[in-house]
Amino acid sequence: MGFLKNLLGLGVAAGAASTAVKVAEKYNEKKNAGGDANGDGVVDANDTVYTVKEAAREVYTETASLVKEKAPEVKEKVMAAAAAAQEKAPEIIEKVKGGGGRHQQPERGKDPRGAGRNHRAAGTRRNGAGLRL
Repeated sequence: MGFLKNLLGLGVAAGAASTAVKVAEKYNEKKNAGGDANGDGVVDANDTVYTVKEAAREVYTETASLVKEKAPEVKEKVMAAAAAAQEKAPEIIEKVKGGGGRHQQPERGKDPRGAGRNHRAAGTRRNGAGLRL
C-alpha cells in the first residue's frame, strides 16, 4: 500500500508542476497581449491577479476536457486489472495461508529441527552484543 501511496503522491506532484508551468505560459501570453486586463482603466496589481485567474481557468478547462476524453479508456483498464486481481485472489490467499508455499514458518518458540527445543543450544548464554559466553 505504501508503494501505491508514494506513486500516487508522485503523480499528483508531477501534475501540479505541469499545471503550474501551463498557467505560467498562459499568463505570459495574456500579459504580452495587453495592459489593462480587467477593464478598469488602470494597469495595476489587480490586472496581474485577473490575468493569472484567467490563465488558470483556461488550463483547468483544457485539462477537464482531456480528462473527460480519457476517462472511459482508463476506466476500462482499471476494470480489467480489478477483474484479473479478483481472479487471482483465491490462489494467492491460499498461498499466504500456507497451502502452497515452499517455506513455512515454524511455530513460535519451537525449533524447526526438533520437537520443542529452544533455538539456542542448551546451556549457552549471550551477552548484550549477541556473543556467546
